[in-house]
Order: sequence, then C-alpha cells, then structure tokens
Amino acid sequence: MGLGYKFEELGFKLTIIATLVAAEAKPGCESKCGNVSIPYPFGAGNGCNINNNFFIRCNKTFNPPKAFLSTTDIEVLYISLDGYLRVQNWVGYDCYSSSGRGSYFETWIAHSPFPISNTRNKFTAIGCDTYAFVAGSKGPASPTACVTFCNNLTHAINGSCSGLGCCQAAIPKGMRSYKLSFDSFWKHSKVLNFNPCSYGFVVEDGAYNFSVLHLSDTNFSKRKFPIILDWAIGNQSCAEAGMNPQNYACKRNSICINGENGNGYWCKCPDGFQGNPYLSHGCQGK
Repeated sequence: MGLGYKFEELGFKLTIIATLVAAEAKPGCESKCGNVSIPYPFGAGNGCNINNNFFIRCNKTFNPPKAFLSTTDIEVLYISLDGYLRVQNWVGYDCYSSSGRGSYFETWIAHSPFPISNTRNKFTAIGCDTYAFVAGSKGPASPTACVTFCNNLTHAINGSCSGLGCCQAAIPKGMRSYKLSFDSFWKHSKVLNFNPCSYGFVVEDGAYNFSVLHLSDTNFSKRKFPIILDWAIGNQSCAEAGMNPQNYACKRNSICINGENGNGYWCKCPDGFQGNPYLSHGCQGK
C-alpha cells in the first residue's frame, strides 16, 4: 500500500513537471501574469511573443494582476498550447418594468486577433419573452438567433436549453468579433412578475447549466462567463510555412497542425515527447 502511494505521488509530480515544461515562457520573459501562465508563443514583454497578436498585456493594478489579449480589453483566463485560449466576457441583458424598458446592454467581443471557437462555445439566451441574436462584424454576416418562451416557471426545465426559458445555438465558423442584441415580442409584460429580463451570452460549451431560478434573478446580469478563442500562427498552412525554415514556428521534434477555424497553423509535441514545441530546444523525449 505504501509503495502504491509512492507511485501515485510520483505520477502526480511528473504530471506537474510536464505541465510546467509545456507552459514554458521564452527565456528571460515573465512566465505568469497573476494566476495565468504565459507560454511562448505568447509573451508579456518586449521580444517575448512571436508577433503582436500574441502579446499579453499584464495589468498589475489588479490584485492579483490580470492578463489581457494584445491591445484589447479581452481578459485571458487560460492559455493552452493546443491552439485555444479561455477568455472572459459579460452577460448581455434587456430588462423591463411596468413602465417599459429599464436597462439594456449589448455584450460584445471586438477586435479579437483570433476567431471565436465554433466547436467549443454555445450562444445562449435566457428568458420567457426573448429573441436574441449574435452577429459578427467580421467573418460571417448572417446572425445566429435564439428564441425562447415560457408562460410560467413550470414550463422551464432545469438543465434544459430547448427553447422553454433557455435556448442555445451554434457559433458560425470564422467569427472574430460579435455583438449580441435583443428584442422582446411583448416587452416582458406577460411574464413580468417572474421574468423581467432577457439574458444572452456566448459561453464555453459545458460551462453553463441552466436553472429556472435564473429567470427571476436580476443579479444574473452581473455574471461573467468563459469563452474559447482558437489561435493559430500566421496565415499559412503547414506545408506553406514549412518552406520557410527561418520563420517556421514549429521547432525540434514537433509536428505541425493546420488550423481548423480559419488560416494558420499550430505546433504540437508528438506522443512520447514533452515540452514547448515553439522554443528552440523543442520537444524532448519523456
């Protein structure tokens, strides 16, 4: 039993070591901003990132410091070398009282250097008299809409977003920025006593679980939810980038993978290797 515990402990330590190696920053550069690790090709200092799109602005006026993507106000929660970022955004809302619309907020992501993942996110709307739509200012021009109704709270089901109190829709491929807007057929007048607001947000798939209580929760507008962005190096495919070894981002022993949500590529250590595939020492055997 004691021996088994030692093996488990050793495995745990090896997992941590592998994670730290994979999250390695460029030598001489900050490896963290607050609670966020910053692996190369991202970087928070001069010469620490592969290009301007991968610059992490570390705002140390917060405690702990917060990381932001490039020159945007997009807060970064996590950076994965598997070609994605977890970022954070506000909930949009459209609220009413007996005298009409009381407050309205269109949430958005603007000027993102990377596309919003169409496979890892869901556009979500909550309400009993709600029409919400998300449209991109770049990429797909057609908006994605979500319509949800309910006459009373008993019609909505916890955990279900099938259109009764909550609905979800897919995000179009290639969208780099979006604005979420609302409308209401009866201005919530028929459901005002239990649902004064419509809410909408893009959220990482699986990160939100609908509750009937959210329909009457006027503090729901203060929430933030995680969103996944897909990142890639440059605008070339692996084959095209590999023809220019001097600027090719995939280093020793690594493999190249074409981006699936737009142009560009990213690099990965193959099975049996670990490390940061973008650094000069590349992937190393385990």
